[in-house]
Amino acid sequence: MIDLNADLGEGFGRWRLTDDERLLSVVTSANVACGFHAGDPATMRRVCELAAERGVRIGAQVSYRDLAGFGRRAMDVPPGELTAEVAYQIGALEIFARAAGSRVSYVKPHGALYNRVVHDERQAEAVVDGVLLANAALPVLGLPGSRFLEVAEKAGLPVVTEAFGDRAYTEEGTLVPRGQDGAVVTDPGAVVERSVRLARSGVVAARSGRDIPVQARSLCLHGDTPGAVELARRVRAGLEASGVRVEPFA
Repeated sequence: MIDLNADLGEGFGRWRLTDDERLLSVVTSANVACGFHAGDPATMRRVCELAAERGVRIGAQVSYRDLAGFGRRAMDVPPGELTAEVAYQIGALEIFARAAGSRVSYVKPHGALYNRVVHDERQAEAVVDGVLLANAALPVLGLPGSRFLEVAEKAGLPVVTEAFGDRAYTEEGTLVPRGQDGAVVTDPGAVVERSVRLARSGVVAARSGRDIPVQARSLCLHGDTPGAVELARRVRAGLEASGVRVEPFA
């Protein structure tokens, strides 16, 4: 059993990056950009309405305030400020989720913030404090073994581990930085094979070639990858053909 999540609503104004409508026919959870790395009120509302119509769970994808860098640039944000900004993003998305007859079901950091809270306890605590401020019952989605999930669990938040079929891993179980060669797996067949192994066996081949354990309840499919919709369909079909039940965790 595994959940499929994708980053959606990653546009701004007239510019759109993700094919939200078609991806929402495949995934079970939608990480919706909340306006800090991408997204705007109209886009957030539209994606929430589409997700609610299809029974897809709505997640707040919170980020550093970095529209120009798509939330992928390293930033030093004071903990108190980051806490407020995380709560603000969740609250904004909750308005549109409720208007669509749904709700925000979980929180996932994006980009540089996601990678930062793997190791940085102070930033992890700030994000967790922001989630607690918005809704102390919200699950958080993150990398297995990260400081973020450890801090969240200690604070009483439900934690959900995730894996990536299209991202390269280090032997330590972290993601290879996007700036390095081979950080993104682009071969569709390899992505499907890695996804099935992750779901069925809880292992993935690191960039070195050695198998490493990665136990995950959710699998991320990047919506900004070229051919993302067809790849997502192939991954889901591969999972179901191998006996994996695809359903949301929340």
